[in-house]
Amino acid sequence: MTPDQLPYQHDARPEGMPPPATPGQRFAARLVDTLILGVIWTVALIATGALGYAYDHPGEQDMGKVTLALVITMAVYFVYEGVMLARSGQTLGKKALRIRVAMLSDGDVPHGQGWVRAVVYVLPGMLIPLLVGTLFWLVNVLWCTWDQPLRQCLHDKAAKTVVVAA
Repeated sequence: MTPDQLPYQHDARPEGMPPPATPGQRFAARLVDTLILGVIWTVALIATGALGYAYDHPGEQDMGKVTLALVITMAVYFVYEGVMLARSGQTLGKKALRIRVAMLSDGDVPHGQGWVRAVVYVLPGMLIPLLVGTLFWLVNVLWCTWDQPLRQCLHDKAAKTVVVAA
């Protein structure tokens, strides 16, 4: 099914706004961005010495270093997500999949609302050690699979944005 064939109310989006991105497009774009997150995580583990400690002490972790690596990773990823969305409405993953984030009100680039979207998506990741962040993240990203008519995730709703074809 192409994005033009998706069932939704045509009056739910501004005239001239492209159709919503499919969940498959959104997933693939997020997969690309997750690879970027993995690189950031690896660099943070090396920079904090957490990776070296794990190699030198098999079966052990220095939780202070791992926690610091998590904070660094989430902070860098937050800046990546916020800057990319505020400037163009596209992360590298969204560019690769030819989708973009648009303001629900007028289809424009989200500018400051890109930062709101980034806060709601990225910062709960700080709670991953408590599993709260993981649970929120899972509900957040799956929300677009049942949300109608615009297939918004919770971070889209908070920022009043929608992901559309670029």
